[in-house]
Amino acid sequence: MPRKPVARDAVLDAYESLLIEVGERAATLDAVAKRAGVSKGGLLYHFPNKEALISALLERLDELAQEDIEQMKAAPDGSAAYFIRSSLWADTPMDRAFVAATRLAEVAHEETRRRFAGIQQQWLDVLAEDVGPEIAKAVSYMGDGLYFNAMFEGGQGTGDASREADVEILLGVLDRLRK
Repeated sequence: MPRKPVARDAVLDAYESLLIEVGERAATLDAVAKRAGVSKGGLLYHFPNKEALISALLERLDELAQEDIEQMKAAPDGSAAYFIRSSLWADTPMDRAFVAATRLAEVAHEETRRRFAGIQQQWLDVLAEDVGPEIAKAVSYMGDGLYFNAMFEGGQGTGDASREADVEILLGVLDRLRK
């Protein structure tokens, strides 16, 4: 399989960063080209329009989500514990793609919403195999709450100790629910 061009990845990374930092409206093609350090023509060579950039970002999200789902399935302490532990912002490629895509969902981008729904359903299905459908839903909400609060705090390492303590509390609750 041929390697993707470096400039293409730089443009996609720039788009992702702009979505995270300033939102969808400010992530213009000009701003993306400037951030990526390429000409607008260079950007358009790889992505002829903004929808092509969005499609590439959603493909990245899908690929990272599939990797995450495989890691969930293989987690030695179970998918539910993995899901809770991985629901803290860690500035991973998955975190970045996820948050960038939420900026698109905020402006009612239907394909983004459809992809999110599919990923969430896959996570829920894997969780249900581990802990049953009712507890899976609770675990999903636990993870969503951890992620939301980490993002609300800025996601930049603030409150790490308290978030880690929260994870341990939620894992204890999960153990009690399983019994």
